[in-house]
Amino acid sequence: MKIRKIETFKVQPRWCFLKITTESGITGWGEPVIEGKADTVETAVHEMADYIIGKSAENIEDIFQTLYRGAFYRGGPILSSAMSGIDQALWDIKGKAHQMPVYDFFGGPVKDKMRVYCWIGGDRPADTAWAAMEKYEQGYSAVKMNATPEMAWIDNYKVVEDVLERVGSIRDKLGYKMDIALDFHGRVHKGMAKVLMKELEQFHPMFVEEPVLCENEEAFRELKSCTSIPIAAGERNFTRWGFKSMITGGGVDIIQPDLSHAGGISEVRRIAAMAEAYDIAVAPHCPLGPVALASCLQLDFCTQNAFIQEQSLGIHYNEGSDLLDYLVDKSVFEYQDGYVLRPKLPGLGIEVNEEKVRKMAENWKAWRNPVWRTQDGNVAEW
Repeated sequence: MKIRKIETFKVQPRWCFLKITTESGITGWGEPVIEGKADTVETAVHEMADYIIGKSAENIEDIFQTLYRGAFYRGGPILSSAMSGIDQALWDIKGKAHQMPVYDFFGGPVKDKMRVYCWIGGDRPADTAWAAMEKYEQGYSAVKMNATPEMAWIDNYKVVEDVLERVGSIRDKLGYKMDIALDFHGRVHKGMAKVLMKELEQFHPMFVEEPVLCENEEAFRELKSCTSIPIAAGERNFTRWGFKSMITGGGVDIIQPDLSHAGGISEVRRIAAMAEAYDIAVAPHCPLGPVALASCLQLDFCTQNAFIQEQSLGIHYNEGSDLLDYLVDKSVFEYQDGYVLRPKLPGLGIEVNEEKVRKMAENWKAWRNPVWRTQDGNVAEW
């Protein structure tokens, strides 16, 4: 079952799909992308194609090692994302060839359903109580929101009060019927993160994500000693080596590898196993498309320490297309009481609407994240 062809399709809102076709006619889909760098990742995919065209699609681990170790320069967001999409597509092929869901190759499922959370509030969060109530009425039991807009290194306490008001309004309306995750998005520096996390403890968030930038990893330990709120991070870490010090350093309670960034299903399975040995939970990062989410769920259902799954339905970035638009059967991501049921179809468990993908790829428009500045003109973290 040799690999015959690799195709890529950049589609709205900000995704890149990959299709691998084998000589036997079995195809697999992946989602190799870095948000805002789809063109760059696409180029890396086609550079890697030279190494794997003509190889057996069954030999997933050998292909992974070839792409990783066969390159003198390795890791990082672009190369790891390109490898991730290829890895996802190969698992999709293998599952279809053997008529098995991917999770069955890793020993079978350990759960019947997976909890999910949804986004509210936008880049500069607003109307959060109303949005949380709407999601609660739709059956969700957990939401995530950006905690703050842009922040200065040391900011006015009014910014802190605004955060407390937004989170408090959700608690006032829903009590503890709704779990709240707060994404600092790396926008907050250590001095302000201490203040915010101390003040937020009264609302008992499910977790705080990226309280500081991941490159300031030593600050995680300092922050953890100052708070009872679980700390999550990892969407900007790549491969086991990118997670090694985070997992062993004792600064996080939850890791958030992205299966379209960190090395695909193969590598995130290993990362999750490393985390389990240090009593760290896994909540895969996934503000992306349906192939990325399908890959996450295959991992979730065979991973003991995976406790909740991000998904992008209705997220503020999804302008022009949304999560379900590229699927033939949209019911595979039907959420019930805040959970999604285990997929049963072979491979990744979804059927991509290839006709829609090809049509939308004709009208690709590159997405770029905004560049923010603080009041004094300094470039701020987005």
